[in-house]
Amino acid sequence: MKKKTLCLGIALLLGVATQFSAHAEGPLSMASRLDTIVAAKKLTVCTTGDYKPYTYLNPDNGAFEGIDIDLAKDLGKSLGAEVEFVKTSWPTLMKDYTSGVCDIAVGGISVTLDRARQAYYSAPTARSGKTPITRCENVDKFQTLEQIDQPGVTAVVNPGGTNERFARASLKQAKIEVYNDNVTIFDQILEGKVDLMMTDAEETLLQQKLRPGLCAVHPDKPFTFSEKGFLLPRGDAVFKHYVDQWVHLTAENGSLEKIRKTWLP
Repeated sequence: MKKKTLCLGIALLLGVATQFSAHAEGPLSMASRLDTIVAAKKLTVCTTGDYKPYTYLNPDNGAFEGIDIDLAKDLGKSLGAEVEFVKTSWPTLMKDYTSGVCDIAVGGISVTLDRARQAYYSAPTARSGKTPITRCENVDKFQTLEQIDQPGVTAVVNPGGTNERFARASLKQAKIEVYNDNVTIFDQILEGKVDLMMTDAEETLLQQKLRPGLCAVHPDKPFTFSEKGFLLPRGDAVFKHYVDQWVHLTAENGSLEKIRKTWLP
């Protein structure tokens, strides 16, 4: 009887050990986009190409450029992979990305809970917030949301992104005008066709440099807080872990700040 009990105990222990080993090895043996990228030596990146200083499709040479473009290239280099950029748009960004067209998506993508339901985010690559940009003579008129949200004021937005979402949530009396070209949208303000745009603070700083006559309104004290990151495949913890470590290292060794200074005034 003792011998049977001992044998049963050993069998149970072996069974538990085998089960534990299977569970322990499971996550390590799961297929990850990381392995696919390394094997293919190719990193495919979705980006809009219309949001300076993060992503811009230069019409002169047909190449993407900007902070997140340089960062994506650096990520690709760390993986030993060639980087291929795929043009998308803000209204179709999540549909394009979740369809599996690209490995990652970049380009000043703000972290939102809606997007987080559909994809993972990398560790933040930037902090930002919404603030106005207007003609310089109107800076004092648009210091607060209360001043902006008045009849007779027109705010312009690009469709499908967090700028439009913030404007619609904040403005009930002011007119909101949708303008489809995110590259030339700031000319609408400069030409007096609209009064202002509310966008990320770093974009207002860049645009006031590119377009004399426009001025950022308190970019150091934006209306909101937000972070930006890369979109990653939902559920792929292995790939996310790698990209997060890469973000951490580029921030600590100064590469991230060096790239940002290349594109920011």
